[in-house]
Amino acid sequence: MESVNKIRIGIIGAGNIGGVHIREFSKLAELCEITAITDAYLPLATARAQEHGIAHVAATPEELIQSTNVDAVIIGVPNQYHASLAVQAIEAGKHVLIEKPMGINAAAAKQIYEASKAANTIVMIGHQMRWESVPMQIKEQVEAGELGKIYTAKTGWFRRKGIPGWGTWFTRMDESGGGPLIDIGVHMLDLALYLMGNPKPVSVVGATYAEFGPRRKGIGTWGKPNWNGTYDVEDLATALIRMEDGSTLTLEVSWAVHMDTDNTPFVHLMGADGGASYKGPTGKLLTEKFNRPIETELKKPENDEGERLRLSLHFLDCIREGKQPITSALSGYTNNLILDAIYESSRTGSEVKLNWD
Repeated sequence: MESVNKIRIGIIGAGNIGGVHIREFSKLAELCEITAITDAYLPLATARAQEHGIAHVAATPEELIQSTNVDAVIIGVPNQYHASLAVQAIEAGKHVLIEKPMGINAAAAKQIYEASKAANTIVMIGHQMRWESVPMQIKEQVEAGELGKIYTAKTGWFRRKGIPGWGTWFTRMDESGGGPLIDIGVHMLDLALYLMGNPKPVSVVGATYAEFGPRRKGIGTWGKPNWNGTYDVEDLATALIRMEDGSTLTLEVSWAVHMDTDNTPFVHLMGADGGASYKGPTGKLLTEKFNRPIETELKKPENDEGERLRLSLHFLDCIREGKQPITSALSGYTNNLILDAIYESSRTGSEVKLNWD
């Protein structure tokens, strides 16, 4: 490590996800210190500060970003604010950890990506599923060549009754950018592309549906509904993504659907020499020996430190070692390009070619 100085962290957003970051980074007190926090609702930030001994409550995100007592900024606020805050922080010379999705749309994500290329700071997206134990085991086998060429994959997450915060920013297109596709679908898209070896996506065919939310059905337990609000996002999305190397990825996600589902995220990789399945939190490697199918169970080890802690440590390591995070700004931009293309394909009924310009 280049320095023994603690990395000073400022947190923008004191809600649920902000609380998660406080908990995990506090476990790494020998490497970092949370020095500032802010929130649109300042009493919540003040309560967090008092509970966790955070020295400063900034009146605004701008004050926190400009603080000389902050080296790295964590952004855990609604999607519509990600780009403006991230670009401000990057231009102020801060390292940035952004909760998913990187941007509310591809244009916003591109702003962050372009800013990151011109800066000498770390920009990382908080896709914690890459640090789950079983996906990490699968990735190791993929990189060792055990699956051979991965020619197709299938991923998704079906929630039967799980619309979050009906009428809040979660279900407003102008504040969230979409429904389950951008909420949980982006996690599965990111994980599947990573496990496939990060092939370059080139085109998308997709469709979205809103059969539950507009009728106030399929409501989940996450978030407090605002019945005076609106619902103008999808509640199910499906897509086929084609890659430059000829491989394909199928993505299917829902917040609400009438089907037999256990609400478990999944990824299935199909390779020429073997396959792998992740069905959180377990998985399998699937091969063949002597013309017999062989299955190897994959499990999370006992006393696993957890994906969020590994994510936090990776962010700190990247800052100290000056290396690119595995969930880089480019990966975030790639995800947003695909999400935008799925929504466009659904609107037009046509295949959409990705524009990388």
